[in-house]
Amino acid sequence: MTTNPYLQKWVDEVAQLTRPDRIHWCDGTEEERERLTREDLERGSLEELNQQKLPGCYLRRTPEHDVARTEQLTFICTSKKEDAGPTNNWMSPHDAYEKLSMIFDHSMVGRTMYVIPFIMGPVSSPYSRIGVQITDSNYVVLNMRIMTRVGKVALDELGDDSNNFTRCLHGKADMDIHHRFICHFPEDNTVWSVGSAYGGNALLGKKCLSLRIGSYFGNKEGWLAEHMMIMGVEDPSGKITYIAGAFPSQCGKTNLAMLVPPVSQKGYKVWTVGDDIAWLHVGLDGRLWAINPEAGFFGVAPGTSYKTNPNAMATIQKNTIYTNVLKTLDNTVWWEGMDGEPPRSGIDWKGHPWTPASGEKGAHPNARFTAPAKQCPSISSEWENPQGVPISAILFGGRRAKLNPLVYQTFSWNDGVYAGATMSSETTAAATGAVGVVRRDPMAMLPFCGYNMGDYFKHWIEMGRRLKNPPKVFHVNWFRTDDSGKFLWPGFGENLRVLRWVIERCEGHGEAVESPIGYLPKKIDITDLSMTPDAMSELLKVNRNTWRTELASQKEFFSQFGSDFPKELWQEHAALENRLSS
Repeated sequence: MTTNPYLQKWVDEVAQLTRPDRIHWCDGTEEERERLTREDLERGSLEELNQQKLPGCYLRRTPEHDVARTEQLTFICTSKKEDAGPTNNWMSPHDAYEKLSMIFDHSMVGRTMYVIPFIMGPVSSPYSRIGVQITDSNYVVLNMRIMTRVGKVALDELGDDSNNFTRCLHGKADMDIHHRFICHFPEDNTVWSVGSAYGGNALLGKKCLSLRIGSYFGNKEGWLAEHMMIMGVEDPSGKITYIAGAFPSQCGKTNLAMLVPPVSQKGYKVWTVGDDIAWLHVGLDGRLWAINPEAGFFGVAPGTSYKTNPNAMATIQKNTIYTNVLKTLDNTVWWEGMDGEPPRSGIDWKGHPWTPASGEKGAHPNARFTAPAKQCPSISSEWENPQGVPISAILFGGRRAKLNPLVYQTFSWNDGVYAGATMSSETTAAATGAVGVVRRDPMAMLPFCGYNMGDYFKHWIEMGRRLKNPPKVFHVNWFRTDDSGKFLWPGFGENLRVLRWVIERCEGHGEAVESPIGYLPKKIDITDLSMTPDAMSELLKVNRNTWRTELASQKEFFSQFGSDFPKELWQEHAALENRLSS
């Protein structure tokens, strides 16, 4: 409990609306976790896995209609529609509160209402933020305990007289998709989510507070809330260089954050600070510093293996909640893309008997694991440093078969913002049924920016003006292909070879040649790789005609922002057009 009058008043108001049978204030203790786990096991909403092979691990299955973020039901609720911008769904605060209040009304009758005080960011960091989530879901409580710092530590940080906390209200209600809404009220520092128990919709500290609400306050207060991994690369001398990177989905962001150096890169180590979200601020030294606001990983299971991400696999061997994966006959877990042969049989994510001949996936494509970050073998000793880590380089990336070279350095901070604003990936047949459809996802923030993205781009440019020593900005593309569609670059751990050139450029050396789009490496170390010089040349090729076509597509995307789009990025667009024509 707390004596904070603002928090007490809000909890009372929610209780009056939802009418729970009981109210439980979460304290974050181990005893609380054990009790909540036992309750979920007894009601059958959690299943215990093999405790010899996966100690402390449990399985959860969600309803088939509640397996992912529902972007079409996610709204930014600002007084003025233009403040949400053309890329967000908008609803007026009055209409949203009224509509959702009707769904929340008496929705917790017969249930327990949990009050979860939590911290996003390291304890005692000046850059962390306090939230309080109210929910009627045990599953949400158990996940929030992994993803955030929960309980007394958050109440102590909030204090007895502060009103500065994000009000996060979540309820399952009747789990009807027609009664599902995820509404953000940035002007009120509030999130209301109802009708879903899926993590991205229900763990309101993650995308909701950390990105949508966080980006709004970052714009107001002079910092950045970004969909970025943070990693440290340690060279053989012991020097560590910190890099942040934004990538659209299916572009290997988590794999990069947890990269294991190959044998050929002797003496190098990679340290994970965060795999998904970065809060970036200007330090007293004029550099950009970053904290990871999360305490855990909420990762996509399919495709994760000891080949693609051995550190992630090691992390999730204990104290992990698996969601919508296949359960094997020996009570362990499996998903598509895991190492080795598929099991002969099991129980699929829907709870049905499964074999490889079933014709359906054993795990849902968006199946998840929730695991404590501190269990990761590559976790950085600085990941909970209250001041964060200094960022020397920012990477933007995408999946483009023929456009972007393997890596290039942008000409300036504004040119780097332009590279981030034009980030894109091409869809694959497996994902969409159509090959090569370009999807724009600036800074990987299109679904997560809590205000007008035109103003968001302006904020990036303004941040550059405040930085005395800004990070160098690069674009990478691990997915360049030859004419047969085969990837030219081996990727995974070998990406460290590219990062070495990035670091060299940050240190003021590293040979480069100028191209119309930026500085290309004169040489990437490919010792011991089975690559021909022709393949390396193709990886770094800039096709002017392809880029001219790209410019027209970029212009069409930018035009939707009208007068809100910053003139500086139009200038970068024109400069690139001139360089391609010269």
